[in-house]
Parts: sequence; structure tokens; C-alpha cells
Amino acid sequence: MKTTAVRLYGASDMRLEEFELPEIGEKEVLLRVVTDSLCASTYKAVKQGTAHKRVPPDISEKPIIIGHEMCGEIVKVGEAIKDQWHEGQKIVIQPALKLESGYDPGYSYQYIGGASTYCVVPEIVMERGCMIPYGGDSFFKGSLVESIGCVLRGYKGFYHTDYSNYVRTDGAKKGGRLAILGGAGPMGIGAVELAAGYAGVKQVVVTDLNADRLAYAEAKSSPENAAKKGCELIYLNTSDLEDPVKTLLEISDGGFDDVFVMVPVPALFTMAEQICREDGCVNFFAGPAVHNMQGSLNLYRVHYDGIHVVGTAGSIPEDTVDTIKLIEQNAINPGAIVSHILGLCDVADTIMAMEKPSGAKKVCYPALDIPLVAIDELEELGKTNALWAELDKIVKANGGLWCADAEKYLLENAPKI
Repeated sequence: MKTTAVRLYGASDMRLEEFELPEIGEKEVLLRVVTDSLCASTYKAVKQGTAHKRVPPDISEKPIIIGHEMCGEIVKVGEAIKDQWHEGQKIVIQPALKLESGYDPGYSYQYIGGASTYCVVPEIVMERGCMIPYGGDSFFKGSLVESIGCVLRGYKGFYHTDYSNYVRTDGAKKGGRLAILGGAGPMGIGAVELAAGYAGVKQVVVTDLNADRLAYAEAKSSPENAAKKGCELIYLNTSDLEDPVKTLLEISDGGFDDVFVMVPVPALFTMAEQICREDGCVNFFAGPAVHNMQGSLNLYRVHYDGIHVVGTAGSIPEDTVDTIKLIEQNAINPGAIVSHILGLCDVADTIMAMEKPSGAKKVCYPALDIPLVAIDELEELGKTNALWAELDKIVKANGGLWCADAEKYLLENAPKI
């Protein structure tokens, strides 16, 4: 079986190539990749090459396929596992295998990665419970399971303590107040979707310094939709505020129960502690690029007000399963996170352009020959292209969000590579 894939040979050395996949083993699966959501973690791996902890040292001779947020359809099943999996089954790959080597799909393997038309799912993925059945109405939502699952794990990482008996309760406080600092990016929008659809908080305040990013986030995940789920959602530009901490304390009636820090900036970490109420919990969710980032917090408050600090990174299969359930139950709408679609040929350039972040999540359809297209630009593009014009109609009918109907039309009508 031939596949076309984007492979990494060294730092910033990605190549789009067609090559032969090996025959699957008796405990392996041949997967047709339908969607792969591009992630900033891939950009970090591409820029660092073999210096990245997940990238093997011999990729110049044994290049790896990039892309770890994949969703697809099983084409062939190894003889020994035919009682567990079947052809035509939709699945999601949870890339965090948690191996001692640190190696994961999309970072470390020659024959599995999302930036491919077909790939071989190795036995270790099934052994670790990381190939998971998926019953959603579209493939792109399956590709967003991994990123949303990371935020879900962040919610699970929060905790609170009853200081009368020191009983600890895990998770964001039900009916509590939540701040998402630096939260107008894709992970922040994902956190907003989960706030009401999963965590059950009564108030969410999203801050950012960029008015355009805030306007985009508000358009995709609106206060009106949050209100329908019993959650007050506020977007706040703190760049214009003389005293952001004072304003946030006023909005939250004295402080937040839980705070996400979505940008690796020490000042935001300090602000997070300052806006916490007693027994408040801060999740320093953003992953710093440097290994020695120092931040400060008031240790008096840690002792006397019981302020907690946690950090969560990535997710586990349990989170993937839970996220899939939320998607299948329509408790959350992953379409709010999608800002662009593209085909395989534009993956390398789009990854490199992540040096300057733009939009939210970019979903690749590896089998299609389409350029990188912003969902918000479909109307303009549709003036000269019938494909984009029809997609614009479908998206507008869905409140401006990418959706299952749009994906179905795209897969049926877009040119193939």
C-alpha cells in the first residue's frame, strides 16, 4: 500500500513524499487518515528536530511522519486482532503512549502520523489502549479530541480542600467562578466550551491583550450559547485596564475558584494567584519553551488562604474516551475551535508559519488537494469558486462554525491529491 505523507528528516526539514508502507503485522491495523488537526507541539518538534525529546536520533535515515491529532477509518486488520477491530470502523489515536522512551505517534514513528493518507498503527498503540473507537458525526471532531482532551485533563487537575476536615475534591468547583487568562487562542476556546458543557461553572471570564483574538473567540464561542447552559461568559481585554486585578476581582465578586493560565508568562501566573479567592486553584497550563522560567506568588496566601498551584500537560486514554462522549452527546461543539482547513500539500508551510500564531485550529484533510483556507474567508473565495461558495452557505447556516455537513460536502466535492 502506497501512502503520501509529510516526513521529518531533520530540524525544519519536512518533505512531502509518496512511499510504500510495509505489510501490517498480525496485531497491527492499516488506517486511512481522514483528518489531522495541526498542533503547535508539532512546530516545536519540527524546529528542534533530533534535539526534541520525542524525536528519534536517526530520522535522517528513518524519517518520521508528523501529525498526532488524527482521526480515520480502518482499512485492514491484522489476523490476531480481528475479534477486536473491524474494517470501516472509525477511530481516534491518543498519541500519549507514556512510554519510557517518550516516543509517540506523530513524533517518533516511521509509519504512523496524521499528515499522511494511510498509515500503519503499530501493536504498541493498541497495547496502551491508545486506539479508541469513535462514533462522532464527523472526522474533524475526532481530530480535535486530543487537544480538547488536554484541556479536559486540565479541568480534572484542579482541586479544592475542605479545611474543616482536609477532604480534597478533584476538579473545577461546580457552580464556581473560572478565569482563563490569555484565553483567546484555540485551547482557551476549548476551555470555554468545556466550562459549561463539562465543568458546570457559573461564570467564566476570558482575558487577552488582543482585541481581534477576543472578538474571534467571542464569535466562535458566544456568551449567548454559554448562557443557554447556565453559564455567564465574559470576554475582557486587559490591555486597556489600569488595574486588571482590581477589575477581575470586582467581576468575580471577590475572586475566582479556578484559574487557567494559557500563556507561559510569569506575570500572568502572579496575576492568577492575586485573583484567586480562598482555596482557589491555579493551573499553569501553558508549556514554557525555556527550562528555567521563574515566577512569583504570595506564599502568605498559599499558607493562610490555601491557594493551590498545579500544572497539567497532555492527556491520557481516559480523557480521550470522556471527550469523545462529550462530542457524541453534543455537550460541546469542537467546530468552535476550527479556523482553517487545508490539504496535505500545504501542511509543511502551515507548520512553519506557526512561528507567528494566527487563527485557531487548522484541520488537514490529507486526501484532498486544497490550499490553506480560513473559514471566515469562504464568502470572499466563493465569489470565484463554486466549492467555497457552497461551503460558505453551509457554514453560515451553522452559525459560522465548521460542521459535519461542511466536511461531508468537502470530502465529496473537493479535488483529491
